[in-house]
Amino acid sequence: MIDHIVLVKFGEATTQEQLQEVVDRFKALRSHLTGVVDLQAGLNFSEKNKGYQVVLSVRFEDRAALEAYGPNPQHQAVAAFIREVGREDSLIVDIEI
Repeated sequence: MIDHIVLVKFGEATTQEQLQEVVDRFKALRSHLTGVVDLQAGLNFSEKNKGYQVVLSVRFEDRAALEAYGPNPQHQAVAAFIREVGREDSLIVDIEI
């Protein structure tokens, strides 16, 4: 299995409503992806967040499922929305478990 973890940092102009919309769109991806064991998304409340406000964690069955995720049209639509509302940076971590 593969754990795919994404942290996203947005600019000061991004509203709490927009951040919540990103979380909601991440959660909605589950029904459009194959090979997903678990999907969690939420707002980062840690005081050590270094400015990263939104977290996505997806557990995939295997690397093939992870590789299919990137070009998935629904994933691409969420990525476009994230850019639209002011993404400044993101960190992505993939580990085999």
